[in-house]
Amino acid sequence: MIGLGEPEPLTCSRAGCRATASWRIEWRNPRIHSADRVKVWLACGEHVDYLREFLAAREFPVAVVPVERTSA
Repeated sequence: MIGLGEPEPLTCSRAGCRATASWRIEWRNPRIHSADRVKVWLACGEHVDYLREFLAAREFPVAVVPVERTSA
């Protein structure tokens, strides 16, 4: 239920991975997205390179940045 208990951690976007993400992979498909449209995948340390390379192989602009964690 929204607003009750602990928030769920950010999880890796790699299929089948439930690890907590520590990286944001920001990307877009320039054939269908304008420069201001950025999509985000999350990645754990184990899958950050795999996901980045998957997108880069398709010649998508890609930026990898650490996930910013804020404390409440």
